[in-house]
Amino acid sequence: MSDKNTTAEIEADEAWIYDPENDVDPLGDAERLQGAGKNHAKVGGARGTTLLYTYGPGAIMDMPHFTVMPMGLDSWQYIWQRRAGIPTVTAPRLLENVQLMLGPRVTELRPFPWQPNPDGNARQGDDLGVPARIFPQWLRCTGCDLLAPVSTFANGYANTNPYRPDRAEFVHKNCPGKARRSTKIKNAPCVSARYLLVCENGHMDEFPYVWWVHNGGSCPNAERPQLRMVESSRNAVGTRIICKSCGAIRSMREAQGSENRVKLPRCRGRMPQLNAFAAKGCDKVPRLMLIGASNLWFPVVQSIIDMPRLNKMDETMDQYHEIRKILGAADWMLDEELETNIRTIYKSLSKAQYHITETKLRQLILTAQNVRELTEEERRKARAAWEPVDLLVPEWEYLDRDDIKDGRETDTQSGLTVRNQLVTLTLQNMGVRRLLAVDRLRKVNALIGFTRVDDYDRANDPSSRLVRLNLEPDINWVPTTEDFGEGVFIQFDEHKIAEWQEHILGTPLWKAYVEAHRRNFYNRFSETSKEVDPDTRLPRPRYWLMHTLAHALIKRMALSSGYGMASLTERLYAWDAKDERPAAAGILISTTASDSDGTLGGLVALSEPETFEQIMKDALRGMRRCSSDPICAQRVPQDPEDFLHGASCHCCCMLSETSCERANRFLDRRFIVPLPGEYEHCLYKDCAFFTADEDMG
Repeated sequence: MSDKNTTAEIEADEAWIYDPENDVDPLGDAERLQGAGKNHAKVGGARGTTLLYTYGPGAIMDMPHFTVMPMGLDSWQYIWQRRAGIPTVTAPRLLENVQLMLGPRVTELRPFPWQPNPDGNARQGDDLGVPARIFPQWLRCTGCDLLAPVSTFANGYANTNPYRPDRAEFVHKNCPGKARRSTKIKNAPCVSARYLLVCENGHMDEFPYVWWVHNGGSCPNAERPQLRMVESSRNAVGTRIICKSCGAIRSMREAQGSENRVKLPRCRGRMPQLNAFAAKGCDKVPRLMLIGASNLWFPVVQSIIDMPRLNKMDETMDQYHEIRKILGAADWMLDEELETNIRTIYKSLSKAQYHITETKLRQLILTAQNVRELTEEERRKARAAWEPVDLLVPEWEYLDRDDIKDGRETDTQSGLTVRNQLVTLTLQNMGVRRLLAVDRLRKVNALIGFTRVDDYDRANDPSSRLVRLNLEPDINWVPTTEDFGEGVFIQFDEHKIAEWQEHILGTPLWKAYVEAHRRNFYNRFSETSKEVDPDTRLPRPRYWLMHTLAHALIKRMALSSGYGMASLTERLYAWDAKDERPAAAGILISTTASDSDGTLGGLVALSEPETFEQIMKDALRGMRRCSSDPICAQRVPQDPEDFLHGASCHCCCMLSETSCERANRFLDRRFIVPLPGEYEHCLYKDCAFFTADEDMG
């Protein structure tokens, strides 16, 4: 860190110690250092969805020769400043939910800084990209095991081919090699040292190798000691840190495990993606993690399927914000002299080819003037009462309408196109109430933050669990992706679902899941584990039913649609009635692509009545047996087990993480079909929703 004269404290939700001199600006650095070498700024590439769900700000991304961390949104500003216009994504309903979580400062949804390349020029759009820094900043030489900061190997960095950023690497020049080698290695490649310190508050730091090998002290023989990281799989010691300056040796095994956390230093409150430290520090004890750990970074993403608004006021406000976007930051629209400016506004919209009458424009703006923004206290209460299903309720209300036309219904604003399909008598007997062919849909996803160590439960965990993406309070946007595609929507008869659920709630199987969920809840880390009733977090039986059936359908549809199983995703509408929220029991299976042309129609073709009827029969028949039976069929969590799936495994109904919205939890084949066989226990044949033989053909 720099001295007090160059250190600034940013006051937002909390104070941060921040060094502006260390801001990450790869393109600016490349321009300033143009005469010092031929290295390029770009070190790799990734799709927008990958950056959203796997390698967003604060995550660690594996490159071929080292690892990098995408920086926070403050550093993205340097990229956007290079363009005259900044693209935005229009999704008013999603923006409202983001504002509820992050506050009214967020006024825009922006795509990732990327430019299409229609000419095939590999250098086109080189001035756009996500800023990243080398992290961790300790590297190990593979030739001599030298362990040192990245600055030690800076003169060995090479990224000279603008068309092959994957070849960017660090080498240790004039590497002496290992002592036992007969020949010396001149230039040995370097790799990232894989150990990190992470705490539950979202902080991450370099592992203090110098501090560790000297047992919390410093080297007595050198101010900057020379370290070695020696890896060995031939003995129980494992990786060792050796100080060549004083001879100290310590194994990394001593830092592993919960019982050894007391040997680690206190968390410093570091946020490397923000280039900042928490001014008040952190009271958590960090834990040792590897750079490839799956619990290093959990994205918090909000997603919607863009559908027409049924509420007229919401529709009016959407149109108002669309006009504001077209006209730019036109605050004069709300001036007292608005009436005299109506004509000017109308002319501006006409030039932009936005069609609206002058009378309707006047009504729209006057209506918007009377809408009062929520106070901070009202927003806090609304955020506390918010549940993840609140994003799904407007979609369900639109799809549940009785006035959906029998022909093709297209909404010009959202682009949603649906067709009402005939529900055959066989499907009706299966409990299907409605079948819709979704010819075109748009899915919009916004990254609002992330967590470390433990996944983020937005319904109950406090907002303090959410790690911020930016430091400066004037960042008024969040990164967003748009996907276009197709799907099939299946709605089930609420009366049959409610009757089945009432029966399940009294079964021994459900009681076993309730107990397992309580054990799971208290075993996993959660700040609210002592304050929240765990039973409120357990999805109702109807969710288990819809979830398991969705997996069965995806497996069967992948065989007939021409799409890979991993490219099909589920969206579950399954909840009980609560206050003004109607009960729901439906499934939307879709496939999307980031290209605006969408997908090819292979999935929506399966919504034809006879075709879908056969798909349902085949899917249910396939769930009756598993190659892992009887082990799979008998699986029920018993104390002290805390898993949240029953008769389900990767041989029968589990899917890849790209398809499943709940990480393959809350699945059980018993809920959809009776399992054959005469095992001693755990079958619970009376739990199946689909029971008649004709249901499965």
